[in-house]
Amino acid sequence: MNILFTLCGRAGSKGVKGKNARDFLDVPLVWYSMANIALYMEKYAGEDDIKIVLNTDSEPLKDLVRRVKDVPVTIIHREESLAGDKVPKVAVILDSLNKAEEIFAQKFDMVVDLDITSPLRTVHDVKNAIDRKKQRNDVDVVYSVAPSRRNPYFNMVKEDNGFFCKAIPSNFTTRQEAPVFYDMNASIYAYSPDALRNKEHATFFNSGCDAVVMADTGILDIDSEEDYELMQVIAKYLFENNEAFKETFNKAIGWK
Repeated sequence: MNILFTLCGRAGSKGVKGKNARDFLDVPLVWYSMANIALYMEKYAGEDDIKIVLNTDSEPLKDLVRRVKDVPVTIIHREESLAGDKVPKVAVILDSLNKAEEIFAQKFDMVVDLDITSPLRTVHDVKNAIDRKKQRNDVDVVYSVAPSRRNPYFNMVKEDNGFFCKAIPSNFTTRQEAPVFYDMNASIYAYSPDALRNKEHATFFNSGCDAVVMADTGILDIDSEEDYELMQVIAKYLFENNEAFKETFNKAIGWK
């Protein structure tokens, strides 16, 4: 199977300035995703043909990726029309796919996007998503989720005409009674190339999806300085006490 890994990060960021090119526990943030890919290639790729691209308009991010000589990443310069904060990421991934097919002169069977600002994933999480997508040719995408700590039937509320009420009216009196919900943690997406080309981007995730469950330590995305600082506290604990997370950290810090 031909698999394309995509790493996508723009230069501009309103929440955390230049976050895609920042260090995270003294390691460039993007190197954690690259470490996941390197470990997957070493341990699980088998006969799969793996290609990797970075789609960005950030020169510092390009330089960080180029420093890692043993992970062959092809850099695609992001066009200005795809660099705005209102551009759906699916459009950038499709751009990566189209240009990768031209560069490598081949078609891909799967596109796997790893979010640069989600460093708390393991190679096992990546493998689980890829394995599930290989099993599910009938779905457009397999994405990662984490168990939700809030439930719209039980302990989530909304404002309605000056009052607050349950997000979804119900008679459930305990969380255990309510239907199970998950957070899309934006860490891993394994796409069908045909779906990227043919499905409406605005409603892409409304149907035709499957998911793999990750630990809820991975639910935080780095969208503010507070997220950045809190994530480092969580990551430090995991890198010291969890072998799967430690494996990713050791691979990444070994490139310094």
